[in-house]
Amino acid sequence: MTALWRAAEAAAATSGEAHGEWVATGVSIDSRSLAPGDLFVALRGPNHDGHDYLAAAFAADAAAAMVDRPVAAVPAEAPLLRVGDTLAGLTALGAAARRRSAAGIVAVTGSVGKTGTKEALRLALGACGTVEAARGSLNNHWGVPLSLARLRPETEYGVFELGMNHAGEIAALTRLVRPHVAVITTVEPAHLGYFCSVEAIADAKAEIFLGLEPGGSAVLNRDNPHYPRLVAAAARVGMPVIGFGAHPEARARLVEAALDPDGSTVTAALDGERVHYRVGIPGQHWVMNSLAVLAAVHAIGASVGPAMSALAGLAPLPGRGRRCTVPWPGGSLVIIDESYNASPAAVRAALTVLGGSVPGPGGRRVAVLGDMLELGEASSRLHCELAPSLRDAGVDRVFLVGSEVAALHEVLPEATRGGLWGSVEAVMPALVDYLRAGDVVTIKGSHAGHIDRIVERLCAQPLHHRA
Repeated sequence: MTALWRAAEAAAATSGEAHGEWVATGVSIDSRSLAPGDLFVALRGPNHDGHDYLAAAFAADAAAAMVDRPVAAVPAEAPLLRVGDTLAGLTALGAAARRRSAAGIVAVTGSVGKTGTKEALRLALGACGTVEAARGSLNNHWGVPLSLARLRPETEYGVFELGMNHAGEIAALTRLVRPHVAVITTVEPAHLGYFCSVEAIADAKAEIFLGLEPGGSAVLNRDNPHYPRLVAAAARVGMPVIGFGAHPEARARLVEAALDPDGSTVTAALDGERVHYRVGIPGQHWVMNSLAVLAAVHAIGASVGPAMSALAGLAPLPGRGRRCTVPWPGGSLVIIDESYNASPAAVRAALTVLGGSVPGPGGRRVAVLGDMLELGEASSRLHCELAPSLRDAGVDRVFLVGSEVAALHEVLPEATRGGLWGSVEAVMPALVDYLRAGDVVTIKGSHAGHIDRIVERLCAQPLHHRA
C-alpha cells in the first residue's frame, strides 16, 4: 500500500515532533484492529488511555505512534510523533488530509439513515472512481478526524458521516470536513431529550451547511415536514437545494417502487429524466435513501448510470437489517438484526420490513423491542405510538426489554404480549421457548440496552430448547 503519512508530513500537519524516519500506510486508534504500517494515535477515552497500549500497537507492527506524554515501556528509539494533545493532533492530521485532497466530498447527517446512506454512497461512488468513506459509524469528534486522516491524496471521492446529540456538534465537524455536498436524510424525534423541540433538532442538523464549500449543494428530504426550515437555513449561506422524495416538486422524485422481501425495483425521475434501478435491501426507507444517494452523486458531478447500477449490490449491515438463518427444530427461523440503535422512525421502518417478510410454513412475525432512549418527556408517548405500526406489520407476538417500553406494553392487545422483561438475560428463556421453525424475528433497540446480545445468542449456534 502506498504511503499515507511520512514522518515529516505528519509532524508539519500536527505541529509535532517526529522521532525516526517512518512511513505510515494507515491510521488507527485501536491496537486490536491495527493493521501493519498504521500510525497508532494514543487517544484518551473515558475508560482507557491509548498510551497504555503502545506496546501492543508496536507488537502489531505499527509504523509509529502519536503520543502526548512519555511512556516508560517504549524504547527511546521507537518511531514516534510527539504532540501537545493526541486528540488535537488527530484533528490537525484530518484537517491536513482534507487540505491536500482534491476529492469530491459528501457529508451525511440526519436523524435516521446516516450510516446506511453513507454506505450506499460508498458503493455508488465506488462505481465511478476511487472512494474513501468512514468505517462503521465514525461520526463524532474523534471519528470524523480519524476518517479524514485516512483520506489519501489520490482518492477521487470521500464520504463522511456527521452525528450529534447536542447543538453545535455538527458545526464543528462540517467545518473540518468542508463538504461539496451535504445530505440530510430526514429530521425526526431522535435525541429529543437533549432538545426542546423537533424544530431545534432540524436547526442542529442544518449546521452541516456551515462547512459547505463555495459552489456546494444541499440534498434534502422533500417529504419531511421540516424541509422549508432546512431550505431557509441553506439559503442563509447561499447554497442551492436538491430535494428528494415522492413530492411532485422533488428533483430526485420517486415515481414507483415495487417492494419485495429481498429489495425494491425503483422508477425515479432525476431532474425530469426517468431512471430504473434495483435496490438490494428491502424496505421503503431504503428506496428513499437511494434517491438521496443519486441526488448526491449527481450533485458531486459523478456518473449516475454506474452509481445507479451499483445499488443492486447493497447488502444489509450488522445491526441494520442483516439477516441470519438459525437452525431450529423442524426447520429454521430468520433473525433480522436491527439492533444497532433505535428511534421512532427507525423502529417503524424496521417493522415495515418485518411486515413485508414472509414467514415459513407455520411461522409467525415476532418483534423483540428494547428501549428507545434519549427521548425525554416524550418517551412514553413515542413508545405508545409504535402500537399501530406493530398492528399494521401483522406482528404476532411482541417481547419488550427495558423500562421505557413499559408504556408500549400497556397499550398492546393481550394476544400479542410476549412480556415485559428487565434485561436480555431475563427475556431469553421465554423468547426461546416461544420461537418455532418458520418464524421471522426482528430485534431492535437503543444501543445502550445491549439488545444486540439477543441477536448474538440466537445466531451464534443452535440452542437447546423445548421443541
